[in-house]
Amino acid sequence: MRRVSVRGGIDSVGGGDPPGAGRVDFGSLRRLAPISRRWGKDRGGPPIDRYYIERFLAVHATDIRGRVLEVGDDTYTRRFGTGVERADVLHAQPGNPKATIVADLAQGAEELPAAAFDCVILTQVLQMMGDPGSAVRTLRRLLRPGGVVLATVAGISQVSRWDMQRWGDYWRFTTLAARRLFEAAFPPELVSVEAHGNVLVAVAFLHGLAASELRPEELDQHDPDYPLLITVRAESPGSAERSSETVSGGR
Repeated sequence: MRRVSVRGGIDSVGGGDPPGAGRVDFGSLRRLAPISRRWGKDRGGPPIDRYYIERFLAVHATDIRGRVLEVGDDTYTRRFGTGVERADVLHAQPGNPKATIVADLAQGAEELPAAAFDCVILTQVLQMMGDPGSAVRTLRRLLRPGGVVLATVAGISQVSRWDMQRWGDYWRFTTLAARRLFEAAFPPELVSVEAHGNVLVAVAFLHGLAASELRPEELDQHDPDYPLLITVRAESPGSAERSSETVSGGR
């Protein structure tokens, strides 16, 4: 397992005594271009943000049940789902062979029925939307009572050039921004927002290093002032308990 660090060795988690002014040895990081622009995929992976995304979904696996909607493909539905009865894949534009539904959340997706889904998985999508507020309002409309949206958004991150050239890369979030966005559509008491990351993993992520190049104790130390990734769990008000007749009737 490869590791890249400042000064040839990584200080203990918590930082230790910082070097004096003019005494920082940047080592491999003293460069104007990142080590990789491919998010660590070319360095053994996984990308550092995916480490946090997958841990978040694993913690909330029991929410991924019933009829589930995921954007782009159904990878996380299949990997983390518990009691999934139907998996749908949403894409905003035609041409994705994995998509079962073509609709734009930011444009209201009026063709989608209300109260149709028990869970929506929305990872790293809202920052690519010109109007994320509209998308979140649509998510609220799509969820059944007791349904849950599991969303992640970028905090500290490079621009995704691939997305920028296709539909845009607009936003970076703080916990306060994410909370304000979701509480405009969901009851505040049913919205949970968390920040993940610290200054070391933020620097590593900006340089395109992989999660495998950092130690677990470094990845798992969270500093709210350096949010690499923001996770959101928002629940639609109402009981999640429905008869089997009601559940099957919407499928």
